[in-house]
Amino acid sequence: EGTKMIKIWFMLILMSAPNAPSVKYNGIIYPTEEQCLSAQAEFLNMYEARPQEYKDSIAIDAFCLPFEAFPIKGMNYEGTKFGA
Repeated sequence: EGTKMIKIWFMLILMSAPNAPSVKYNGIIYPTEEQCLSAQAEFLNMYEARPQEYKDSIAIDAFCLPFEAFPIKGMNYEGTKFGA
């Protein structure tokens, strides 16, 4: 019997700056879509609140992506169907 897979949500953050050699990225995992979407909205709202000269120097976007994963030690599944 194998290890049971779980569904998690991955917030992918993409950042681009003028003259940068590549797009930078960061990611954060969440146990529920609701938590990921809430974090995404908060992150994008913080970016939108920055001065225009900051936004002219860095472009940012964020996406919530579902992902099947093995259970992650230390991840708080309390309040989700995964229990804790």
